[in-house]
Amino acid sequence: MMPVECGVRVFDELDRLVDDPDLVTPEAVVAELEKLAAGAGEEATAASVGRDLAERCRVVATAEEYADDAVVELASGDSEAPFDGYVTTNDRPLRERLLARGVRVIGLRGANTLAVTEP
Repeated sequence: MMPVECGVRVFDELDRLVDDPDLVTPEAVVAELEKLAAGAGEEATAASVGRDLAERCRVVATAEEYADDAVVELASGDSEAPFDGYVTTNDRPLRERLLARGVRVIGLRGANTLAVTEP
């Protein structure tokens, strides 16, 4: 939703920050975007754009159905395949949850630039 809400060229910024990113989105996030896109106003427009952009990502299933919980689950990894990536979000509570778990977060810095925050 950042492209509409903040004027960020998300994929250009991710390419600038991360070499050859593997873009992954939980199904629960896509479902939430679809639900929000069905509404009206700027939030619906932003969700519609976010849903369209999610098509450029590999969509994966998680046990969690709530979008934020699904992101945290995916970023938590497991002992055989620990998560060694980044989560891109502009949601402050989600950002804090991820940082508390040792996950690197990419978020908005300045008007329309993304930056990495280390835990």
